[in-house]
Amino acid sequence: MIPTNGQHQRRRPGWPIALGAGLVALALLVGIVIMSIRPDRPRGQVVAIPPAQPAPVLQEPPATAVWPRWGVTHTEFSGDAESGEVADEASHILSRVPLVQNQHIMGWGADNPEPVRGKYDFRNLDRRMKFMAESQAVPVITLCCAPDWMKGGTSGRTDWNSLETAPKRENFDDFAKLAATVAKRYPTVEHFMVWNEFKGFWNPVANRWDAEAYTELYNKVYTSLKAVNKDIKVGGPYIPIVSNKGGGGSELKGAWGVVDQRDLDAVEYWIKNKKGADFIVVDGASMTKDAGVHPDEFTALAKFSAVTTWLRQKSGDLPVWWAEWYVAPDNADWTEQRRTAVQTVAMMEFATSGAATALYWNPQRKAGEDCSGCLWSPGEGAELPMAGVLSGFTKWFPTGVTLETVTSSNPKVRVLAQERQLVMVNTTNADASATVDGKKFDLKPYEVRWSERGGA
Repeated sequence: MIPTNGQHQRRRPGWPIALGAGLVALALLVGIVIMSIRPDRPRGQVVAIPPAQPAPVLQEPPATAVWPRWGVTHTEFSGDAESGEVADEASHILSRVPLVQNQHIMGWGADNPEPVRGKYDFRNLDRRMKFMAESQAVPVITLCCAPDWMKGGTSGRTDWNSLETAPKRENFDDFAKLAATVAKRYPTVEHFMVWNEFKGFWNPVANRWDAEAYTELYNKVYTSLKAVNKDIKVGGPYIPIVSNKGGGGSELKGAWGVVDQRDLDAVEYWIKNKKGADFIVVDGASMTKDAGVHPDEFTALAKFSAVTTWLRQKSGDLPVWWAEWYVAPDNADWTEQRRTAVQTVAMMEFATSGAATALYWNPQRKAGEDCSGCLWSPGEGAELPMAGVLSGFTKWFPTGVTLETVTSSNPKVRVLAQERQLVMVNTTNADASATVDGKKFDLKPYEVRWSERGGA
């Protein structure tokens, strides 16, 4: 999923009139439009309501001494959709070091969970949760999105074009009830994020986020989940933090750009009016909205540290979660080595600024399709570069690890270190040499290199 800004979610009318069109064609077109907006016109695909399904028996998450910090969000295509041996390879890649694994309740691999009030379809979600458990996940669920009947759609149908529509206020209680049903069905899941990127909560009249409505929904879901189990951890507001190259009126800016103050205002409203929270969630891209990568792909990454620091200060040091993070424009013609190098330095920024969790949006595709940034090759299962980076960071840089200051003689070689291990990144498209930790290293263009250190 590409990070969205809310204000661009508004749709233009779908019936522009071409110059010179005849009156008959115009009348026909207007008739079609009128029919399409009739409130009683069924929308979306008919959903076959299955018989009630028993809740799956999921193995307990692995015991970890500390919170892993790093993880993935599953999207439409993941290991559960792969065939036999490939599914096993994908599971192995994810399980060799227990990662945080996140799944949405509707969309991104899961069908409509409640197509009719009180009638549930958890088959796809069950399958995904089983795959996560079998691959040693520390599981997280994102409570998004809402069934059609909760947002003005047709009961018994699913209109995937309306996935990003928020539930109506009169259905907030229904969504909170669905959240509780999900929590009861998957008792091994202890962490829940509420909604996704403020989808459907942009107020076009006021030209700002409707933080009041989102917070009302969040509070109902928070109360509902805590009633299921007081030890469940709940976080929000999961809002995209957008930045521009320049501009004023923002309390957060740097060489990487200027954050849209409306995003910060929405976060502060939630902080002040939430019923409670166990962590604070945002997402965002290092690129600017108006100028793309600015001033360059590595300097831009400092935005992640700046936002994390701001969130910790404003929230009273709640654990900061990045539900999604992006470093390259859609049309970036980058080699896999360059992409991996930039993503690795982004993870360094999360670690040094004290982010508690950073979830990698895994862009898996169908077999045979290009899969830049994926963890395994679709349909084949071969490990791809980001899988090793995630495993390495999870093993050596979990939450709470003590970082040590290790300098590089070459400022183009970035370093992150702890007592027993360090990782280096050559941030240039040329060979680079550097003395790091008393040793000389020769790195290839955009190379990511791990090196053992002394210590117990």
